[in-house]
Amino acid sequence: MTPPASRSAAIPADLEARCAAIELLAVDVDGVLTDGRIIVDDAGVESKNFYVRDGLGFVLWHRVGKTSAILSGRRAAVVDRRAAELKIHRVVQGIADKGEALRALLAETGAGAGQVCYVGDDLIDLPALRAVGLAACPADAVDEVRAAAHLTTRSTGGSGVIREIVEVILKAQGLWHVACGSYLSPAT
Repeated sequence: MTPPASRSAAIPADLEARCAAIELLAVDVDGVLTDGRIIVDDAGVESKNFYVRDGLGFVLWHRVGKTSAILSGRRAAVVDRRAAELKIHRVVQGIADKGEALRALLAETGAGAGQVCYVGDDLIDLPALRAVGLAACPADAVDEVRAAAHLTTRSTGGSGVIREIVEVILKAQGLWHVACGSYLSPAT
């Protein structure tokens, strides 16, 4: 029997090293969990489209004991609802300074910056992206964000970005099969 490789062939060594310490996944909403469109009806109610695979990504993340947070520049009740459904640990909305919000999150959780993956897509996310161990963004993020990111997904905002990032991190940490083993096991 051949022992498992020390690292995944699909994950570059430098990215795998960044992924190794990640315990907290902090994400933006518009342009990351959604496609960035803001839909407001005639009554002023805002709605958003969330991708179901991102939801399972959070479930898998939490299944292995990791924590998560949302840091959003906007406020929307639907974000609180979706976060509650997914058991996202901390939700902060209406943020003008995401760097300051990230520092407050670190102080609150006791996590070190190197233990955090932040996912953002626009200029407002740059201070947070530059302050963490793993900066990630969707394929359609603005140029400046893609330049600052250690990981750019194949997925665009609202189309599985979080699921893709969770898979990369958990595979790099050797936890992918632990997280989704019950789904991968053959039927008995």
